Amino acid sequence: MRIFGFYVAAPALILFLSACSVLPVQEMSDARQAVEAAKAGFAQDAGDEDLQRAISLLRNAESEWAVGEYEAAHDSAEQAKEHALRAQHKLKN
Repeated sequence: MRIFGFYVAAPALILFLSACSVLPVQEMSDARQAVEAAKAGFAQDAGDEDLQRAISLLRNAESEWAVGEYEAAHDSAEQAKEHALRAQHKLKN
């Protein structure tokens, strides 16, 4: 009976712990790349509102990451990417 309990509890514990410590590595990378691409496109006009917001949100994400606020870092990185993509879209139009 004890062995059965272990086989049930161990996977549940592993699943719980892995969900708690998910690092937003891909989101941070995507946001950095999008911001850098937008910066390159706005070399003459770095004052674009969406670009500035993207840069600010990326800085927030990096600060949140540094203190272990991974969910907040994920959210900030996603928002940074969205603003950077908006800035890039302006360049195409």
